[in-house]
Amino acid sequence: MPLGPPPIRGAPSSRPLDLNLAEKAIELVRNALPFLTAGPPLIDYGPGGEVHVDVPLMYQGFALDRIHYDPQLRSPSPKGRPVRVWGMRVTEDEVISVMKNVIKELVVVEAVEYREPELAWVVPLAWRRLIVAHIKVSNDANEIIPDYGLSEEVRRRTL
Repeated sequence: MPLGPPPIRGAPSSRPLDLNLAEKAIELVRNALPFLTAGPPLIDYGPGGEVHVDVPLMYQGFALDRIHYDPQLRSPSPKGRPVRVWGMRVTEDEVISVMKNVIKELVVVEAVEYREPELAWVVPLAWRRLIVAHIKVSNDANEIIPDYGLSEEVRRRTL
């Protein structure tokens, strides 16, 4: 006789959040920063002639987040502002050239957010004064969590 449905993994914990792990999550991302690279630009042209460009932030072969790229300004766009422009052609080489320098200038923001449903810390990365990416870190602040959907998209587009 069944006892009920099986449990769902990742149910929120009822124990208090260890705020000391926030600093540990920041430090983990700071240590990973020198190993981050710009992945292949994801350039999409729409039916109306619009173009949208995202650049995956890569770590050990996995994408962590996408950085929005503004082709008119030739720079990253703030997180939450995906840019669409019309009547422009964007080359991969141009985006790669710009983003190599951007990656070198990324800094870890000394703050975190916590996403309860994902049981993850989120550490923002800034370029100049703009937050351009978020890096997820495990609840215990021991591991970086890749964006598996974006990693798969990068893999599909580059094979």
